[in-house]
Amino acid sequence: MEIKRVKELKLLKERLKENPVVAILGPRQCGKTTLSKQFSRNVSEEVHFFDLEDPRHLARLENPTLALGNLKGFIVIDEIQRKPDLFPVLRVLADKNSSAKYIILGSASRDLISQSSESLAGRISYIEMGGFSIEHLSAVADIKKLWIRGGFPRSFLAGSEQSSFQWRQDFVTTFLERDIPNLGIRIPARTLRQFWMMLAHYHGQIFNASEIGRSLSISDNTARRYLDLLSGTFVVRQLQPWYYNTKKRIVKRPKMYFRDSGILHALLSLDNYNAVTTYPKLGASWEGFAIQQAIEHLNLREEETFFWAVHTGAELDLVFAKKGKLWGIEVKYDEAPRLTKSMKFAMSELSLSHLWVIYPGTENYPLDKNISAVSIEKIGNAATAFPKRF
Repeated sequence: MEIKRVKELKLLKERLKENPVVAILGPRQCGKTTLSKQFSRNVSEEVHFFDLEDPRHLARLENPTLALGNLKGFIVIDEIQRKPDLFPVLRVLADKNSSAKYIILGSASRDLISQSSESLAGRISYIEMGGFSIEHLSAVADIKKLWIRGGFPRSFLAGSEQSSFQWRQDFVTTFLERDIPNLGIRIPARTLRQFWMMLAHYHGQIFNASEIGRSLSISDNTARRYLDLLSGTFVVRQLQPWYYNTKKRIVKRPKMYFRDSGILHALLSLDNYNAVTTYPKLGASWEGFAIQQAIEHLNLREEETFFWAVHTGAELDLVFAKKGKLWGIEVKYDEAPRLTKSMKFAMSELSLSHLWVIYPGTENYPLDKNISAVSIEKIGNAATAFPKRF
């Protein structure tokens, strides 16, 4: 079974009209290669594929100018982080060969493959891609499945809960033992696994480098470096605090979430719906899932997403700015969320244009002026839930 990534295909086509090079970045196994193949089936031009994990393709690209210089149409290069020295060559080819467009797929952020931004400045556009989201689902019943299994295609589409859970456990092992070393990062897999397991218990909380460092006998700086590494490989998301001019004591450390709820559940050994819904930190799991869905639906870049909290206790799960205005999102694992003092304080303190409260019910309804309860079921198909575009 294959789910067509309509939204991503449309975005890719738009970006290719304006840019000679488009980079699709996201975690391994999230569907980047499948997207490029779906794209190739819908264009009239020839499409050339190079997979840098294939020794034959690597050998062909030993002389990249010769291999790529005369090609026309679309050229797809998968796992670009394995050969970052291609970026200067792509810059030359993009300038000389107007009859070719380049689609590069990578499993690391542009910070970890920084040569792309340095060599291709002004020629490249970035698309960040995750696994399946609510917008890809055909049935409301699949939302529960997406939450439990996560959005990685092979996990979501697996034939059983057990095979899905096993795939995610294998993914973690492969990531630690192969993917991280392939980026040239030398951290013992066992150490990083311990760090990753510990992070799972911090999901939805303020990151405490000192506490984690003491537990693992590493320095605060090392703990932060490990967190940045997992952020750069799209495993976790760091929400930075929203800074503004105020006399109140605001929280200044980042909040962290696992991007994929299925990977979080695998790390916590929660292998089915009953295990997740009886877990003591059930609310944190659902909060991270809902935040990820909102970010993907609103096409928010990581540098556009923040949280807000003050030491007196008031907080907001997600804050973002668009079109000169500030907007907020709160997540509640509640059948019928109500207006709270914290919401009203956030509206007043931050001068929000609107605050949406995402919950697992079925209806959208107003809570107060410019504050709305939004069903997670309707994020993907109701214009009244969120604006389609800012």
